[in-house]
Amino acid sequence: MESPLLSGVDNQQQLIGVDGDYRPINGLKEWRAVFWIETVKLWEIGGPIAFNILCQYGIYSITVAFCGHLGAVQLSAVSVALNVVGTFSFGFMLGMGSALETLCGQAFGAGQIHMLGIYTQRSMVILLFSTLFLLPIYIFATPLLKLLGQEHDMAVLAGKFALFSIPELFSLAVGIPTSKFLQAQSKVGVLACIGFVVLLLHAFLLWLFLYVFNLGINGAALVFNITGWANAIAQFVYVVVWCKDGWTGWSLSALNEIWAFVRLSVASAVMLCLEIWYMMSIIVLTGQLKDAVIAVGSLSICMNIDGWEAMLFIGINAAISVRVSNELGLGRPRATKYSVYIAVFQSLIIGIFCMISVLAVRNHLAILYTNSKDLQRAVADLAWLLGITMVLNSVQPVISGVAIGGGWQGLVAYINLGSYYVFGIPLGYTLGSVSNFGVVGLWGGMIAGLALQTLLLSFVLYRIDWNKEVEQSAERLRKWGGQDFESEKTLISEPTKDLP
Repeated sequence: MESPLLSGVDNQQQLIGVDGDYRPINGLKEWRAVFWIETVKLWEIGGPIAFNILCQYGIYSITVAFCGHLGAVQLSAVSVALNVVGTFSFGFMLGMGSALETLCGQAFGAGQIHMLGIYTQRSMVILLFSTLFLLPIYIFATPLLKLLGQEHDMAVLAGKFALFSIPELFSLAVGIPTSKFLQAQSKVGVLACIGFVVLLLHAFLLWLFLYVFNLGINGAALVFNITGWANAIAQFVYVVVWCKDGWTGWSLSALNEIWAFVRLSVASAVMLCLEIWYMMSIIVLTGQLKDAVIAVGSLSICMNIDGWEAMLFIGINAAISVRVSNELGLGRPRATKYSVYIAVFQSLIIGIFCMISVLAVRNHLAILYTNSKDLQRAVADLAWLLGITMVLNSVQPVISGVAIGGGWQGLVAYINLGSYYVFGIPLGYTLGSVSNFGVVGLWGGMIAGLALQTLLLSFVLYRIDWNKEVEQSAERLRKWGGQDFESEKTLISEPTKDLP
């Protein structure tokens, strides 16, 4: 059924040239038509991905909620374990796997589907070795958390949870590459289905292990392992059995030019880790304040609520990454540009809506996470900071997705480093600890860093030459993809003329 937004444009072909890219747009009606076309494409990919990621995040959030009803110390301990140790590791692993988004997306756009399996296997090898570097963090979590200034009881429980959840870390070496493999081909419906089933399984097992078997947070860690591997195995089986075009079997070609692939993986890891670890660091700094249990507990609840919105935008991040990489692989600069601008605009509108919703129900935000009236009041007091964070977080992940799709992760890493760690964290520490504004000061300073990063990324996005990006996409695949790709056909068509 044709959208009303397409009225006045007799045929979509009027908007699209023989090369498959958009023609120069003239008039409001054509802009409305392009807006509708790109909105449909964005949410066809982003909707299922966002749902899958929301389900995955639901595993984290439900775990905090179940453990939170065991007591305030358990709530803070599990929050620290998941938000500090787990987030640290997940951010690094996701970053190391994000190189796959660039290469698989551009390879799929260029029609070289059989290369996706090679790249995925190469990523699995890299991520498997990456887990070995992260193991000491899990094994020595308790002394590390004490070193970072966390309270003794909280650090001991958090360290125990981290130690028991080591098997879940290894599941990421399979789960992340297979999800990127499917996302690059827009086979996202299966990810949504798997994520939903695993979420239901996780909730049931938490109830069983915590309230029937009375295993406490050790039982929660065990459930974390079971559902992590259930998700990874389900995705892998689907890739091997139902994706024969992209997965042609195990191949030693996956080991060719692996260091070239590692270089892009490291750039992606640095970019994403600097983003993810930034919000993790506020938990660490808050743990050093007076009355740390209430401070960490209230902030953790806010971070969990913010996380629900963030997961939605990570879905849009993945979708726009797929759109950008596919369109660059096809040699379509206008389609790339329009999809990016429309995604940023829609994300900003969603962020503003989330801020208004949080402020409207601020006095009831913490009910699902705790029975403590002190914690509920503390969360209500932080709601205005949560709302501002939601608006800023609505745009930033989308621009990061553009960076991943385009392959310019290194530039974003420098921007993140300066905005977050040179400006944001020192300002937050000064306001929170030195000026004694507490959690409000810490969070406010870090929001300032996030605002600076968003402003700089927006400027970079505005200055991008999309024609040049198209020309560089084939070279990027050759350089970072390894020798396998050099013998293939031409990756992209001739770029269109300069954008209007």
